[in-house]
Order: sequence, then C-alpha cells, then structure tokens
Amino acid sequence: MHYCSSMYAPLKHVIVKHPKDAFRSQQHLSDEWKTFNYLSEPNFEKALIEYAEFLAILEKYVETIDYLPVSQEVGLDSLYAHDPVKFTPHGAIILKSGKTLRQPEAAVYKAFLQEKGIPIVGELTGNAVSDGGDIVWLDDRTLAVGRGYRTNEEAIRQLKEMTADMVDDFIVVQLPHDLGEDECLHLMSFISMVDKDLAVVHSRLMPVFFRQLLLERGIQLVEVPKDEYDALGCNVLALAPRVCVIPQGNHVTKQQLLDAGTTVFEYKGNEITVKGTGGPTCLTCPVVRA
Repeated sequence: MHYCSSMYAPLKHVIVKHPKDAFRSQQHLSDEWKTFNYLSEPNFEKALIEYAEFLAILEKYVETIDYLPVSQEVGLDSLYAHDPVKFTPHGAIILKSGKTLRQPEAAVYKAFLQEKGIPIVGELTGNAVSDGGDIVWLDDRTLAVGRGYRTNEEAIRQLKEMTADMVDDFIVVQLPHDLGEDECLHLMSFISMVDKDLAVVHSRLMPVFFRQLLLERGIQLVEVPKDEYDALGCNVLALAPRVCVIPQGNHVTKQQLLDAGTTVFEYKGNEITVKGTGGPTCLTCPVVRA
C-alpha cells in the first residue's frame, strides 16, 4: 500500500471527525468555544447541516471515509482531523500539536490507526511539537515544513530524519508572526496545492524564497485576496488534480480556479470552518491518494 505523499493526487481514503462527536452538543460548545479561541459560539444543529453538505461532496470522489471516535480526552478542535498525524508513502507519523489543548488528540489517533491496521512509521518525541497543517507535500519527493509557533526546530529535525529515505528535497519555510502566538498560522494557511503545477496562495505571508521556488518549479499561483484569505479562501482541498473544495463566498478565488480549468465544489462553512478557522483541508486527513 502506498500512502499519501501528495496534496492533489486522487483522494481515495480519508479520516475525518464528525461535528456530532467533536462538538457533542450545544451545551458543550457553549462551555468550550472561548477556551479553544473560536471566533464565536458555533451553532450545533447548523454545524451538522453544513457537515452533511461537505460529506456529500467528499463522497462523490472518496472511496473510504473513516470517522474518528467520540472521546472525552479531546476537545472541539478534534473536528480538524488533519493536524495530529501526517501521512508519508509508508504510513503515518504521529505528531504533537503546538497548541497544548490539542496534544491529547495524538494518543486517540494513534489507537485508532492501530485498530484500523494502518502502519505508523514514527512519532515525535521529547520537546518536539508540530501540526499537520505545517507539513506540505509539494510533490511525491518534496516536503515543505513551516517553522512557526505550532512547529519547532526539534520537530523539524525529527521529521527530516523520519522522512530521509522518502524525500529528495526537504524545505524549511520560516513562518511570520502574523497575528501572534494565540492565532493559528500554518504553512497550509497560505498554500494549497491543487495540481502539480497549480497552487492557491496568499503571497503576502510567503517568504520570498518560497514563492520564487514555486514559480521556478513552473507552478501557477492563484492569488487569494486579503478578505478571502480571512474567509479561509486559501484553504482548498484537492479531491483530484484540478478538482477541489472551497468554503462558500470566496468569489475571486473561485473564478481564478475556474479560469485555470479547475472543477470547484463549495460548501457553507460558517459553523464548521470560519468560527474555528479550519477549512476543508483541516477537516480531512488524507490517508491514500493514488
């Protein structure tokens, strides 16, 4: 089995967490949304409706959708199933979130993968912290890792070691302070690969060397304007090359994607995306792309 080392190859197997299991109830949301730094309190019933629409899009393309279990150990952010692990061609690397509240998710995820018989190739140890959102496969042999508040030097050292035989180019991308330590800025906040030669980006947050590297590789850049970046327009999930899902309302980004020959699906993401600042890539952990 060849596991995931791409952001855009056809998505065959994905892990998600249903909001009924992550959010649990309106009362639970009322108690917890401030603790987890959400923009405002999500509406539980509306979240379920939005998620059903999102799942309906996934189901058009994805053969296997696995659901993480409900767990008292983890919080609201477990909805964003992308972050606690990262897949490589040989299996999963178990991470340890740079957001302390999210760290218990890794153990729950590990047990889930073991139960499913999905191989684990490594696990961060010691003081290493990293989120899946900071780790991006530009292609099958190129791995870019963001160094910011969620991913530290020690994690980068360990990830480089664990992926040494799978990667030709390991690129460290220094992330800006942007809105500060309490807000979530991942490498995937400002880049989503939609095909081998097409990426959705918000260039204002990109280091010059990284932007130039993408252009040198012949990658066309879809530029997300600032207001759409704030509405998670840069968070684009590829279901296959040039077939993607974006949160509703990002008209400029959508038009550029259409102009680039991309099929675009939209879902309303007010409760499950905007309030917790986690778009379609955050909501999904790709296991197999083939």
